Amino acid sequence: MSKVWVTGAGGLIGSEIVRTAPRWSPDSEVVALTRAELDLSDFDAVASRYRVDNPDVVIHCAALSRPVDCERNPEEARRINSELTGLLADLAKDGFMLHVSTDLVLDGAKGGYTEEDPPNPLHDYGRTKLAGELLARRHDGHAIVRTALNFGCSPEGNRAFNEQMRSALQAGTDFTLFTDEYRSPLATAVTVRVLWELARLKLGGLYLLGGSERVSRWQIGEALTRRWGETPGTIRPGSLRDYDGPPRAADLSMNCRKLQSLLSFPLPGFHEWLEANPEARV
Repeated sequence: MSKVWVTGAGGLIGSEIVRTAPRWSPDSEVVALTRAELDLSDFDAVASRYRVDNPDVVIHCAALSRPVDCERNPEEARRINSELTGLLADLAKDGFMLHVSTDLVLDGAKGGYTEEDPPNPLHDYGRTKLAGELLARRHDGHAIVRTALNFGCSPEGNRAFNEQMRSALQAGTDFTLFTDEYRSPLATAVTVRVLWELARLKLGGLYLLGGSERVSRWQIGEALTRRWGETPGTIRPGSLRDYDGPPRAADLSMNCRKLQSLLSFPLPGFHEWLEANPEARV
């Protein structure tokens, strides 16, 4: 039995990793590190706990992940998204770390991204996550996975973008969703299955992980609101050409052929997954 550390175990992806461990990795002993379990900003405490547990694998999901929070708290963003990642990578130098990063280290200028495309983040969240990637890559054996937009259910019901959108619509908020802003969304359930497969393979390197369909924000909203039914709030289409605000990445769609070649199953597209899972909560 291998021991697996999961940081950010109270978040969207981390909680699903812990929940599905009996299915995808039944021979693993999972240590679920929530904020209540371990203060990850206390690096001495992290190092001490690591030496006690001595995990074989670290799946590092913890992050200050809302861009607005990173802009307001740049020092905390740097400490959690960058320096903590470097610390864990160093602690796990004789083991294996799987660092969960983000597509937002890219600028969205071209779409169809592969691992060969240079990063160019547009805001502090992307910049601090990229800095964490670089620290993790000091050890060739570790893996960095840039995840696309994830949808699903979090323990508190407010972490996933779909949860936030649905809550706002139910509260009567109206949304403009761009028809020319593209992502490769993926269900958290699929993301987590991939992460468990990678944890077993223990292959270092950089990987992009997203769905197989390029979808606009408007298309995402249309599909989800059809599934939810009528709400007090509504969505309307708009264009990035008319947007006046903080920088937004126009096209973060991915080509995940590198990762797909390693997996035991095909990565689904957004609409494909929704149709195949009509009872799933999203």
